[in-house]
Formats: sequence, structure tokens, C-alpha cells
Amino acid sequence: MNLHWILVIAAGIIEILWATGLKYANSWMEWVGVAILIYISFVVLLKALEKVPVATAYAVFTGIGTAGTVIVEMVVFGEPFSWTKVFFISMLLAGVLGLKLVTADPEKKEEVI
Repeated sequence: MNLHWILVIAAGIIEILWATGLKYANSWMEWVGVAILIYISFVVLLKALEKVPVATAYAVFTGIGTAGTVIVEMVVFGEPFSWTKVFFISMLLAGVLGLKLVTADPEKKEEVI
């Protein structure tokens, strides 16, 4: 895994924070914090997109954010646990990992003359 994929993962983790913050922010300072996290996550994602295919990176970014937000809600904030949720999160993550595995690395492509 190269630096750009690590940036995609980092952007996804930051997305978990701001998505959770959207629900729980109550004061203007908390909303400013959420806005800063949104900005940072997209700046990090844009940096990653310099070398990673947009469609795959965005799928990984949103997959991490979606699955992570559901998990944080259940573990930290007491959202009811459901095996159905776990199943669909697993399906989502399997799809994201599958996309990552089948996406060719642009740096490893050979030029056709």
C-alpha cells in the first residue's frame, strides 16, 4: 500500500468524525470543528487523488465513512446492535476491498507503443 492509499484511508477516518459531529454538534464551536474536519477530509482526499483513480478512491472513502459511522454509533453512542447491520457493513466493506483489489495501479501500467 502506498502513501496515496493511506491518505484515502485517513480521509475516510476523518469522515467518520465529521459525520458523527453532524448529529451531535450543539454549539457554534462544535459546528466550526465539524466544518474544519470536512475541509481537512476533502483536502486529504484530493491529495490522494493525484495518484489514485477517482472512482475507486471515492468508493473506499465513502465506504470507510459509512461503515465507520455505523460502528461508532453502535459502540460509542448506544445505537442498537443488529446482525443485519453487521451483515450489510460486511457486504459494503467486501465491495470496497474488491474494488481496491481489481483497480490497477497507474504507476505500474506499461506504456503501449
